[in-house]
Amino acid sequence: MESRGLRPLMAVVIWWWWLISPAVSDPQTNLLNQGCSTYNVTNLSDFYTNLNATFSDLETQLNNNKLFDTAERTRSGDSVYAMVQCRNYMSAEDCLACFADAQSLIRRCGAANGARVIYDGCFLRYESSSFYDQTTLAGNAPICGNDTASQVTAFQSAVEGLIADLEVATPRINRFYAAYKMEVVGGGGATVYGVAQCAETASQTACQECLQVAKSNINSCLPSKNGRAIDAGCFLRYSDVAFFADNQTTNITPFLQKGGSNKKKAIIGGVVGGVGIVLIIVVLLLWYRTYRSSRKAKLASTGDLLGVTELQGPVNYSYNDLKTATRMFSEENKLGEGGFGDVYKGHLKNGKIVAVKKLFIGQTDGAKANFESEVKLISNVHHRNLIRLLGCCSKKSELLLVYEYMANSSLDKFLFGKLSSSS
Repeated sequence: MESRGLRPLMAVVIWWWWLISPAVSDPQTNLLNQGCSTYNVTNLSDFYTNLNATFSDLETQLNNNKLFDTAERTRSGDSVYAMVQCRNYMSAEDCLACFADAQSLIRRCGAANGARVIYDGCFLRYESSSFYDQTTLAGNAPICGNDTASQVTAFQSAVEGLIADLEVATPRINRFYAAYKMEVVGGGGATVYGVAQCAETASQTACQECLQVAKSNINSCLPSKNGRAIDAGCFLRYSDVAFFADNQTTNITPFLQKGGSNKKKAIIGGVVGGVGIVLIIVVLLLWYRTYRSSRKAKLASTGDLLGVTELQGPVNYSYNDLKTATRMFSEENKLGEGGFGDVYKGHLKNGKIVAVKKLFIGQTDGAKANFESEVKLISNVHHRNLIRLLGCCSKKSELLLVYEYMANSSLDKFLFGKLSSSS
């Protein structure tokens, strides 16, 4: 009788303890990647004002239960564009905690004009120019676990199927996010868990292309029990241990079907074009093997470039755009002249101020080829003590170089000759 009387009381006590006990928090701040630009800002005061403002805006949005947002300050001084993204299975509190940790770490980059921090739970990046549509950059790579699965064949088959489904479904899902799990057939009841996510500012095509690269990277982790693939605008992860709750699993089945196709026509088309498809697949496999080999060799020689921002190569500017930007290369916009050409101040359509130099060199085919190869080389040289070459333009006999504009008559220190005037 006493035990029966205690049962309701114990139930009440357990319920009350569950109600008042704090929820388990996990901001998932396992660091995957961080990097600072080697190029510093020119105006520290404006830069830090803008950086603090963008981070404050991001924090405000996260406090409003958002898991993704962008913010920018471009009105004065050095512009700052920023983005934060938490995994969609994160709670609002854990997302804020992850952001706070990322913000503290990214500020160690000091006056760098670009930086990023990638955790398991969130991603934070800022740059001096807009990057919101970027998804894939050089340096994308897998991060693999050290433990190997016991049932190698069954586990590898399950992971490959899981990743393939996430790659297809995620770009078709609103907000470009999916969390999914799959049973390991013949694995003694084991399950694999996976998450795929793209930046919400990316296009569907860009998301798909990014996840294709991520899938290739992460599959190289097998038969490791867990793996991740990181890139500028997407994230892919699998594990044999659950890292999101069962009730947060995404139903991706409707997004795996290719709507609007007729099954009968597809079968006929497959039979008729079967031979051609086989030939195409063989060619693609040969090309892909060559591409992967050269890409791995390139990554091995250059190191982790994902941690170095703004290495995007030269921009091929339109001659008409540069002509408009410099007001027809007017004397009013002329900054000066040197031994190899005249320099003009230009205002591009996006508001960026640049210095445009018209070169005086021989106009042979060899000179033009040397010009283009030198531009490709110099445009990827970044150092705080060097002015940055943004790109070039070649139109008939006109060869133009586009540099970052530096105010206060400092251009003459860099543009190959003393300038006679300033603007």
